[in-house]
Amino acid sequence: MFKFFSPGLLFCLVNLAAKNKPNVILIYSDDQGSVDANCYGSKDLATPTLDKLARTGVRFTQMYSPSAICSASRAGLLTGRFPPRAGVPGNVSSHKGKAGLPTEEVIMAEIFKDAGYATAHVGKWHLGYTPETMPNGQGFDFSYGHMGGCIDNYSHFFYWVPPNLHDLWRNGVEIWEDGQYFGDLMVRECNSFIDKNAKRPFFMYWAINWPHYPLQGTDKWREHYKDLPHPRDKYGAFISSMDEIIGKVVTHVEKLGLRENTIILFQSDHGHSIETRTFGGGGNSGPYRGAKGSLFEGGIRVPSIVSWPGKIPQGEVRSQMATGCDWFPTLAEFSGAKLPNDRKLDGKSLVEVISDDKTASPHKSFYWQLGNQSVVREGNWKLLLNPRDHNRPKGREPSGQVFLADLAEDPGESKNLAKDNPDVVNRLSALRQNYLNGLKK
Repeated sequence: MFKFFSPGLLFCLVNLAAKNKPNVILIYSDDQGSVDANCYGSKDLATPTLDKLARTGVRFTQMYSPSAICSASRAGLLTGRFPPRAGVPGNVSSHKGKAGLPTEEVIMAEIFKDAGYATAHVGKWHLGYTPETMPNGQGFDFSYGHMGGCIDNYSHFFYWVPPNLHDLWRNGVEIWEDGQYFGDLMVRECNSFIDKNAKRPFFMYWAINWPHYPLQGTDKWREHYKDLPHPRDKYGAFISSMDEIIGKVVTHVEKLGLRENTIILFQSDHGHSIETRTFGGGGNSGPYRGAKGSLFEGGIRVPSIVSWPGKIPQGEVRSQMATGCDWFPTLAEFSGAKLPNDRKLDGKSLVEVISDDKTASPHKSFYWQLGNQSVVREGNWKLLLNPRDHNRPKGREPSGQVFLADLAEDPGESKNLAKDNPDVVNRLSALRQNYLNGLKK
């Protein structure tokens, strides 16, 4: 289907999209494992909404998050820049009065607002806790959710790093909705924003704080997964609870007759957590090594689906390397929003890749940096320096400080090829240095 796209037709498609200004709903899940959806091969999870989006859109199998940690990944997504370049190399504070994403950065909300869109943030922020770095100070007309890294979904308190802190806000004003399930509240706010802006183009960034701990799925799904082992049962219940609330918003868009003019993009911020707060696991990275906090594949290769019925291919898969930074220029091209011309973007548009499975990846290489970990990928080669090797399946070589993998032959990164390929290590090390030097400019 849709195999007949020519460059000329593609150009017309983009121009038509810009003229009609499609709505955009960008859904960013939190701590979701690399293969944790039925459409990604999971046999024990029910994800009918994500599967439906995949049937009506394009699913990526080599999509990489900008980082393996929450704040940095979100900064890369919203700015189209390497997180260190965007000023958020790691997590920012979850406490009031702490700044985050620099205000001079230009984020998606700002370019959509300049293009005449109504803009909304719903859910998690984790990019600053001062008035100027909270969502309303960063281009969002409307904001509802929590500013820190996570909350209890009933009390809306952040309990994980003292002091305990209530964290629920609407447009920069603290509000209290104690005892009400945050998933239901997010659906209410999403659908309300869509209702109010159904006759004008809108951009909604829905950063769902699930399946991030605490694992608080609904009773319906806890019963459904009761026979799975701990902690997969709790994680699975939260994944399906997330899928269900996404379905409620997608259904609302359909009932309003807006679906064919609405781009829905779903992606995880990075791999699943194996922290003690999530019982040491529950998520699944499939054949991949690593998890949240690691730059091995399981930490940064994520589920990613874009759906726009009638405008892009349906039920197709893309295996080209792509990154979360790419959505900034991609959504700008689809919508006709203007990119900032005074800063370097590391993301590249995926419009042609989405349209044609034979189009090459727009990236010859890419770079990741998290703490003292760094990665360069060039083609199928991936060089990791000081990798965090905290989710290594049995039978795979220890990482050491220098680890080289050929992802075409070994996507599970089981064997270290560094000693046998010193020329590749040297070339990618030099490329890494070029990236580091570029970050300082």
